[in-house]
Amino acid sequence: MKLHRPVVSVYTVPTDAPEADGTLAWSSTTMVIAEVSADETTGTGWTYGPPAVGEFVRDQLAPLLEGRSALDIPAAHDAMCRAVRNAGRPGIAACAISAVDIALWDLKARLLGLPLARLLGVCRERVPVYGSGGFTTYHDTHLAAQLNGWVHGQHIPRVKIKIGEGWGREVSRDLARVRAARHVIGPEAELYVDANGAYTRKQAVRVGRALAELGVGWFEEPVSSDDLTGLRLVRDALVCDVAAGEYGYDLPYFARMISAGAVDCLQADATRCGGLTEFLRAAALAQAHGLEISAHCAPHVHAAAAASVPNFRHLEWFHDHVRIEDMFFDGALDPTGGTVGPLTGLGHGLTLRTDDVEEYQVA
Repeated sequence: MKLHRPVVSVYTVPTDAPEADGTLAWSSTTMVIAEVSADETTGTGWTYGPPAVGEFVRDQLAPLLEGRSALDIPAAHDAMCRAVRNAGRPGIAACAISAVDIALWDLKARLLGLPLARLLGVCRERVPVYGSGGFTTYHDTHLAAQLNGWVHGQHIPRVKIKIGEGWGREVSRDLARVRAARHVIGPEAELYVDANGAYTRKQAVRVGRALAELGVGWFEEPVSSDDLTGLRLVRDALVCDVAAGEYGYDLPYFARMISAGAVDCLQADATRCGGLTEFLRAAALAQAHGLEISAHCAPHVHAAAAASVPNFRHLEWFHDHVRIEDMFFDGALDPTGGTVGPLTGLGHGLTLRTDDVEEYQVA
């Protein structure tokens, strides 16, 4: 079973409303899809990033894969990582490797006639999720409708909103939105916030103490994830869990974050860090240091791996990516009740609807 050269396609999908967090605003999301085949079977992987990611797969990675064994994913992954030395691993190269690696795992499971979760080995049959969105651009009624949909409609007992608006210049509005969110979801649901690195260190501590009074238990990127010392200082000062790691593009990144004592829960994104191969390694690294891991975004990429990781906390049911993955694939998961079950179908269980999404294709 030898690999054929990967096929790459790029799609840009407009958001359903203006979106922003504490440090960035956007009006569309671009998904790069890699399809890898062996014999008559195809595996599908994807990442979220610029169209240049697709060009990198075609020009730099595809020639490395053609003719390799479809079952020997570690060899293919290592070859890709070695090949990007001069281009630089973080960023576009890592996203390209991630998309291909995810496709390879999907392909292998399909070739063996297994759900990907069964191929990896199951630790749990249901994976906890949390609703994620609550963008700073949402007006109060929009925010309330989204939170109501998750907590009271789909019965997801944990949700997250964005704060840190305008690089931390709108703290009063941040806290007002958190109070509004708590009112909507009630006292029993878990409430998380994500500042996307918008605050300064002392500012994050002040905000975090106010958040504690509102029962916020998860404070994501209170300061920049590049500021490991700052994350540690904030973590030590607050009672809520501090989380970061979504911008990890390789295993040493996670090692540095853990060694610095910067987080209570490590985050990792398989569409950025090097695919499921590196995500599973990051999870093992976290476990060795007594930490749990949480999957950032792209929920259908992570679900099968999440079922196999003993120290897994939860999966981010991110509004943008859920919407796109529902549009693009048959077999999307149902989070009703606060968990998803990735044990049906072959591979990751999704099938690309190429004809249905043709209007969004840009490359």
